[in-house]
Amino acid sequence: MRPRDHLKPALITVALILGLVVGGAPAHAVANPYERGPAPTNAGIEAARGPFAVAQAGVPLGTPGFGGGQIFWPTDTSHGTFGAVAISPGFLGTWDTISWMGPRIASQGFVVMMMNTATIFDPPPSRGDQLLAALDWAVTRSPAASRIDRTRLAVAGHSMGGGGSLEAAVDRPSLQAAVLLAPWSTTKNWSAVRTPTLVIGAENDAIAPVAEHAEPFYASIPDASEKAYLELNDADHLFPLFVANVTEAKYMITWLKRFVDNDTRYDQFLCPGPAPSGPVQEYRNTCPMA
Repeated sequence: MRPRDHLKPALITVALILGLVVGGAPAHAVANPYERGPAPTNAGIEAARGPFAVAQAGVPLGTPGFGGGQIFWPTDTSHGTFGAVAISPGFLGTWDTISWMGPRIASQGFVVMMMNTATIFDPPPSRGDQLLAALDWAVTRSPAASRIDRTRLAVAGHSMGGGGSLEAAVDRPSLQAAVLLAPWSTTKNWSAVRTPTLVIGAENDAIAPVAEHAEPFYASIPDASEKAYLELNDADHLFPLFVANVTEAKYMITWLKRFVDNDTRYDQFLCPGPAPSGPVQEYRNTCPMA
């Protein structure tokens, strides 16, 4: 045996390890620990139910900090914990006006806190506080508490609930994502938002016209925070209510997957995103950073 021949197996092993860590094709072998569910497809994201079976429980009206509601969570325990999102209804609304979102989003691999507000008249700042209270209750006292990763939380809401989601994002910049559905707020400048934010507006919204609400909200959020603006063609302010809106659900789920689960497999649906056609009137974004 020539000198140092006995070292070759060890050197080859080291080279292979370095190849995994530094730039070679096998680098993807370092998996994202937060990925939940199979590789995404349009059909899978648009389906009424995702790959996870879902449990649900009522949240009492007297729960401190918000007005109760319902919580939904995946029953699968083989994947560890899941990210969580609290969702607020709009002015005069209750959780059941947007109830379809609970099981639909939870079945894609999230704990979903569908909350009521303390009163149906609460303005956006109060709704922001209540969204955070609902998240805090979910991670500490809910039946799904042990199923939640406390570092991966998000907020969403319709109308004043969308405005409340912005308030929550400013108050708690550690949130991983926010989704605004036909958002309404008297505050127009949201330059303090550091949370990746998806704004979904409606072309024919007469209650929160996009030119006065959704569009300036989107424009004021810094590009570095990551953001996208989706305007639904021929839709009005009530598009999220009662019946599932497939386009809203698709991009809401995709945004949560990308930024709560850090799942770059979903970049393909956001960047460059949908062209104006069919249900989509307009789409703008900063494109998720890899």
